[in-house]
Amino acid sequence: MTAKPQSIEIQAKLFRGFSDPSRLAILTCLRDGSRTVGEIVEKTGLSQPNVSNHLGCLRDCGLVTASPQGRFVYYALSDSRVEQLLTLADELLADVAKGVYECTRYTEEDVKHD
Repeated sequence: MTAKPQSIEIQAKLFRGFSDPSRLAILTCLRDGSRTVGEIVEKTGLSQPNVSNHLGCLRDCGLVTASPQGRFVYYALSDSRVEQLLTLADELLADVAKGVYECTRYTEEDVKHD
């Protein structure tokens, strides 16, 4: 079976949504349910502009939804499979964390340039 280049590129773009530490912190925060920007800031320790910027990216990519409720907008994971993917990552890391931690091919600089 041959992988289709377009499919591989789209999958790579999907995983970029998970590869940034700020976006991953936001997605992880939303695993417990919908939250406002202020609540996400409080839970993650990220700045409000950083959270807002990354939420825009995650919303544009279809990983997060935004629901206005009165004066606030509540953000949530767009699909239960996003949470499942995060859970699978946790489970996989339980088995391969040492290798991932010691990997010299993936550095913070690689992540920042994506």
